[in-house]
Amino acid sequence: MRQSVNPSEADLTAACADLRALQAALQRAIVGQEELIGQLITACFAGGHVLLEGLPGMGKTHLIKGLAASLGVILSRVQCTPDLMPADITGSELPVQQEQGARLLGFRRGPIFASMVLMDEINRATPKTQAAMLEAMQEGQVTHAGVSHPLPEPFWVFATQNPIEIEGTYPLPEAQLDRFMFKLDVRYPSQSALLAMLEVSLDEEPAERLPLLLTPQRVSEIMQLARSITVAAALKKAAVELILATQPAARQVPQAAVHFRYGPSPRGLQSLLRAARVKALMAGRPQLSAEDIRSVALPALRHRVLLTLGSELEGVRCDDLLQQVIDWWSAQQ
Repeated sequence: MRQSVNPSEADLTAACADLRALQAALQRAIVGQEELIGQLITACFAGGHVLLEGLPGMGKTHLIKGLAASLGVILSRVQCTPDLMPADITGSELPVQQEQGARLLGFRRGPIFASMVLMDEINRATPKTQAAMLEAMQEGQVTHAGVSHPLPEPFWVFATQNPIEIEGTYPLPEAQLDRFMFKLDVRYPSQSALLAMLEVSLDEEPAERLPLLLTPQRVSEIMQLARSITVAAALKKAAVELILATQPAARQVPQAAVHFRYGPSPRGLQSLLRAARVKALMAGRPQLSAEDIRSVALPALRHRVLLTLGSELEGVRCDDLLQQVIDWWSAQQ
C-alpha cells in the first residue's frame, strides 16, 4: 500500500471539521440514524460503493439525495424493476442526425454516467441487469460495442434493497456483493427519533433542501488526504489476522468459524483499511489505530461472509458470529 507524505495538522483539522459539518447536517435532516450516516460518509470518502438494506420508508433514498446535494455532485436515480434492461442503465446506440443530413449510430449515455448513482431496490433487477453494473463498479468505465467509456471521478454506487420482500426479487450474487465496500443495515428508529421526525419532516423532506457544504473539488481533496493516513506495519498485519479469523479453517474463534462456508476476499481486506483511514481522518489523526479498524469491520465484512446451509436453516445471524471474531481480535490488540 503506497503512503503519501504525512498530512499537515492544518489539513487534518480542516478536513475533520468539514466531515463533521457534513455529518451534523445529514443528522439534522435524517433523524435517528446517526451511526448509519457516519458509516455512509466513511465509505463515501473512502471511494467505496454502499448497499443499504432496510424496510421501506426508512429514509434511505432521501439520505442519498441529501448527501449528493451537500457534496454538489450529480445524482442519477434508477428505479429497478424486473423489466429493466442493461442498456437502460449503461446506455445504447441510437440514430443521430448529422449536419449533412446523414443518420449515424451514436452512443447515448445512460444514467450510470453520473458521479453518484442510486440504484433503488437493486434486488428487483434481473441478474443480467445487475451484471451490467460490475464493470462500472470495479473499473470505473462502461464498455459498449468494444469501446470503453470512462465514468466520472469520483464515482459511487449506492444501492438499496428491502430485506423482507422475496417475491419478484433476485438476490445479489457474491461477486457483486464483494464490489460494495459496506453493507449497512438501516435500523428502525427509536420512539424519541420518531417524535423528532415529526418536527422536521411532517410536511416536507429536509434532505431535499440541504445546502451545499463541500464542492466536488474539496471532496476530491479530502479523499486524497485520507489516502495519506499512515498505516503502521503492525496494523496491516493485525488487519490480515482479522480477515484470516473469518475463514472456515480458522482456529482463533472455533465456535464462530464452524458456521462459516466462505470468508472475506482480499478485496475485503483492502476495503477494511481504506475505510479505517477515513475514520482516522474524521477523528483528526494522521495515523490509523486498531479502534478505527474495529469500527468499520462489521459493515465491511458482513456481506462477504457466507454461512453453511445448516447454519442458515438454524437461523444463525452472521453479524453475531462476526462480532465474536471482532471482539476476540480487539482483545488481542
